[in-house]
Amino acid sequence: MTPTRILLIDDHALFRKGLAQLLNGAEAGLVLAGDAADGSSGIARALELQPDLVLIDLHMKPMNGIETLRALKAAGVRARCIILTVSDDERDVLEAMRVGADGYLLKDMEPEELHVQLQRAAAGSVVLGSTVAGLLAHALSEQDSTPPRAEDIDFTDREREILGLLAAGRSNKEIARVLGISDATVKVHIKHVLRKLDVKSRLEAAVWALQNPRFRSATPG
Repeated sequence: MTPTRILLIDDHALFRKGLAQLLNGAEAGLVLAGDAADGSSGIARALELQPDLVLIDLHMKPMNGIETLRALKAAGVRARCIILTVSDDERDVLEAMRVGADGYLLKDMEPEELHVQLQRAAAGSVVLGSTVAGLLAHALSEQDSTPPRAEDIDFTDREREILGLLAAGRSNKEIARVLGISDATVKVHIKHVLRKLDVKSRLEAAVWALQNPRFRSATPG
């Protein structure tokens, strides 16, 4: 099986070296294809290497992680982008998700858990550190707009199933396989779900579903 190729963008040389040793010394189908010490050189490396995953530190100079993420998206980089940081600030988590991050992981996680999360990210799932989902839920609850109540939204049965699977952290491909529909159909349903919830990202939809037990119970077995 072709290993998942990872690019790390982080301004701490010691962390870059440590992660290289961790990934390349593990039999987890993960390999560090390259690294960069700042956002601008990271974007150039991403365009050169075409990695599967890009891990981005949040607090870098002169271009921070959010700016780097935006620039990667604007440059057409197709890799899934994961924030890997020490920051557990709710505002950072929320901003990263709304800019389009495919996950938010904290650097203090155990190496084994990091391997698992990166493998899940490579498979198409949105990944969150163990404490990040709670932080995101709280940050969303503190926003000016009040989240819609479950009983006020006219979801179809299919949309309810998909919400349950989003809450379970399933990727589009996994949802399509479980429900026996195409990836394109899954994307259409998710678009409708986001519109009905008035949110911008699938992760916000997943957090909303987690806060509503009736949608957790809608998850197909």
